[in-house]
Amino acid sequence: MSSSDIFIGETIGTAVLILLGGGVCAAVTLKRSKAHNAGWLAITFGWGFAVLTGAYLAGGVSGAHLNPAVTVGLAIQGGTEWGDVPLYLGSQLLGAMIGALLVWAVYYGQFHAHLTDPEIVGTKSTDEGMVDQTAAPKAGPVLGIFSTGPEIRNGVQNVITEIIATAVLVLAILTQGLNGDGNGLGTLGALITALVVVGIGLSLGGPTGYAINPVRDLGPRIVHSLLPLPNKGGSDWGYAWVPIVGPLVGGALAGGLYNLAFA
Repeated sequence: MSSSDIFIGETIGTAVLILLGGGVCAAVTLKRSKAHNAGWLAITFGWGFAVLTGAYLAGGVSGAHLNPAVTVGLAIQGGTEWGDVPLYLGSQLLGAMIGALLVWAVYYGQFHAHLTDPEIVGTKSTDEGMVDQTAAPKAGPVLGIFSTGPEIRNGVQNVITEIIATAVLVLAILTQGLNGDGNGLGTLGALITALVVVGIGLSLGGPTGYAINPVRDLGPRIVHSLLPLPNKGGSDWGYAWVPIVGPLVGGALAGGLYNLAFA
């Protein structure tokens, strides 16, 4: 597998992953979308199909890691050369940013309508009186389209949740036994991984929104901070370390556990 294979496969695969995954979040979140308020099931299955599509596209080119946690787990397991890890991670981050930009392009009109809607960013009355909603909040009203955030902000709990969820994902990938030759997951493996992602979202996604992928969160969060979106609010950089550290630790633990229990 050449460096160009890794770069092309991981960039395109991760871009498609984020385009479809971020796209379902936009479809459910934005008021002028036909899928507005479709709910958590739509999001979890949308992300599962996003993983399936991205992995199928990139599997025969780069192995379809599409996730630094998977790359680290495979490197510890021995299926990926450590010298290739930086290229994998850089390509995945670039792809994630491209995917987030494409989500913005697809939903450009909906973003503008949502972020200029008085019910979203205007002044609303509360039990305490009138509150000016136009002040930029710590986490903006569309940040959830681009990145994850916790329902209860507790750094220790949040990072443990991401570690456990990511360990499940990476261990499920490693134990398929389809990665040893470096040719990726294959068609059946991509489907299995997609279903695992759906299961993680349904069972473990409630506390943090299940990033389980550092670039899935970091790349789009960078794009959110740079895009000229009106009333977009903050990008919540104080939380950004959790969906980076948690998945990386989870991926490493899964690689180590595989070597101890399955190798």
